[in-house]
Amino acid sequence: MYLLIYILVYLFSLLPWRLLYFISDIIALLLQHVFKYRVKIVGQNLAIAFPQKTAKERQKIANEFYQQFTDSFIETFKLISISDKNFDKRFTSNVEVLNKLHATGQSVQIMAGHFFNWEFANWGVGKYSNYPFIAVYMPLSNPYFNKIILKLRMRFGSIMIPATNFKSQFHKYATQGNYAMALAADQNPGNPLSAYWVPFFGRLTPFVKGPEKGALLNNTAQVFVHFYRVKRGYYHSEYEVMTTSPNYFKDGQLTALYVKILEEKIKAKPANYLWSHRRWRYEYDASKHEKLVVH
Repeated sequence: MYLLIYILVYLFSLLPWRLLYFISDIIALLLQHVFKYRVKIVGQNLAIAFPQKTAKERQKIANEFYQQFTDSFIETFKLISISDKNFDKRFTSNVEVLNKLHATGQSVQIMAGHFFNWEFANWGVGKYSNYPFIAVYMPLSNPYFNKIILKLRMRFGSIMIPATNFKSQFHKYATQGNYAMALAADQNPGNPLSAYWVPFFGRLTPFVKGPEKGALLNNTAQVFVHFYRVKRGYYHSEYEVMTTSPNYFKDGQLTALYVKILEEKIKAKPANYLWSHRRWRYEYDASKHEKLVVH
């Protein structure tokens, strides 16, 4: 069954870019206007993030978001058959930021948000940086597609660790030398009582503590990566060093710095963020969360 699905996906990936984007446009219209996939959540998120914008302006962002959302999946299929040369033309980055850190011998945590297209960004680290690259992922429920996506992501040597087995698998790689590990640190925490509460678009929002704890434990440099579409099918990753001395920060301040930069990047390119996930799922309750607020 896996081989059959892989062959079908591979043949689909051979379609021309222009045809694939035509298909993407149709899917985006269906998702947004027929199936109304998370339309209410997208609208609520944008209203919280951009209350100063008009309803028309927020709708424009939503329309662009749905196009980039479906494009990201279509482009992922295309990556299955893309040549190295073609990918080199379609992706750029200031990877020298990472390579200079690699020369110092310090490991790196690459702090990302849910931007588009994360598959391009994943390849960009594995293909162009000098670091052994570790990426944490959530396994797909379908084992056949999970295997296809894993094979895709590991094409340039990326080490994929499932989030469900992170604690048991990460240690062996961390002790083998310096590494770069990517984390989408804007995940909702499983328990808001064990999170940092940080202002995010003017609203106290819980963020997971794990990335900051890992940085302090392993003394990893913190690098924010903002990846975004330059034009359709072309992407750029911009690496920005947050700090090379994480232990100088007080409790929660490193997370707060990440959130500040994340918000700035979202404001710069609003449609480039995954607005369909419930970023403000939890409401701040002073009686429960006041001691968790980062000042």
